[in-house]
Order: sequence, then structure tokens, then C-alpha cells
Amino acid sequence: MWAVCKKELRQFFSSLTGYIAIAVFLLMNGLTLFVFPATNIFDYGYATLSNFFDLAPWILLLLIPAITMRSFAEEFRTGSFEILQTRPLTRWQVVSGKYMASLIVVIIALLPTILYYFTIQKLSGQNGIDTGATMGSYIGLIFLTAVFVAIGICCSSLTNNAVVAFIAAAFFCFVIYSGFNAASALPTFSAGLDYYIEMLGIDFHYRSVSRGVVDLRDVVYFLSVIAFFLIFTSKNLLKR
Repeated sequence: MWAVCKKELRQFFSSLTGYIAIAVFLLMNGLTLFVFPATNIFDYGYATLSNFFDLAPWILLLLIPAITMRSFAEEFRTGSFEILQTRPLTRWQVVSGKYMASLIVVIIALLPTILYYFTIQKLSGQNGIDTGATMGSYIGLIFLTAVFVAIGICCSSLTNNAVVAFIAAAFFCFVIYSGFNAASALPTFSAGLDYYIEMLGIDFHYRSVSRGVVDLRDVVYFLSVIAFFLIFTSKNLLKR
């Protein structure tokens, strides 16, 4: 697994694509949080990173598919997947190796954002920023990232076209993140069913963890969704 992971990381950072993707993510967050008037943290009047945690999932919804789209699609297109199959690796080791590599890349992109916390903490008054809620939001963001990466890897295993893999991954990430929340608002589900429909979406559990309390039900949900897409990816590779 780690051999595949290291190979993927070397490929990703061997060109400017990886660095540009991370730089764009940080630039978009930085401009939104500290420059643009409508979302500027300094204009809020109190210490909070809520704007960042509201915005980050939408940026990751496009960034992660861009990172994962070539994982299997490029292997299928160039024929190197057949060479990979000759290695003493199981399907699960290949899937988990590519998954871990993409997840590490996204976490590397998230690490510099911790500076936002220290910046707001230094600039705030006596009370400072809510550390518990911020830690919970970061945990929720990591879980959300892990789910998006699993979806991206799965979509990449369905096609040999990286662009198609990107579009499919972005679409499914959008649907699972906010689609169920939007569907729960329909009048059809207003008789109590709306709550359970909303629970199927990532946004519900992401907001729950972001309150600073890590509920076991939220953890089980995230792990179950990750496992579902990775197992589906493994089964799809078996067909090939």
C-alpha cells in the first residue's frame, strides 16, 4: 500500500499541478477571509473562523476531484494499470494506496490554514477564539475531506477519461454534501421525514461535529460512507 502511496505522491508533486492546486486553495480562502468585503473576518467584529469552515467544503468540492481524477483514469488510459496488476499487490492495497496519497495531499493543503486560527487569536480581545468549536470544525473538515477523496477515487475508477472523472466526482460530492439537505426542505418530506433525509447528507454531520462535540454516530456515518465508496472501487477494479 505504501509503495503505491509514495508513487502517487511523487507523481503529484513532480509537476507544477500539485503545487498550483494547493496554492489556489489557499489563495481562494485567504482572499475570501481577509480581503473580500462581504466575507472579511475583520469586519465581523468578533473572533470566529465560521466563514472559513462554511466556505472550505465548497472549495474542496472542486479541489479534491481535480486531485483524484487521474488516480485510476490515467492508469486505464495509458495502459499502466495492466502493469500495476502484475505487481505483488492486492486490489485493496492499490485502492488504499491511491486513497491515502490523495488524502495526504489534501491534508497538506489544509495544514497552512491553521495559521488563520493563530492570526485571529492574536488579533482578538480577551476572550479569544472558541478553541473547542474550531477544533471540532477541523475534525469535521478532515472527515468531510476523507469522504470527498473516497468519492473522487471511486469516480476515477469508472472511466479512463480524467475530465469525466472530475465532473462525476464534483457532481456526487455536491449531491452527497448538500443534495439531501435541499431535498429535506421539499414539502413532500415535511411530516417528520425531512430530518431523516437530512441525516443522509454530509452537511448534517459536518455541522454536528463543527459544534465541538464529536458524536459517535457522526464518526460511524463518515467511516461508513468512506468504506462504501472504497469497497465499490475495489469491486469495480475486479470487473476490469
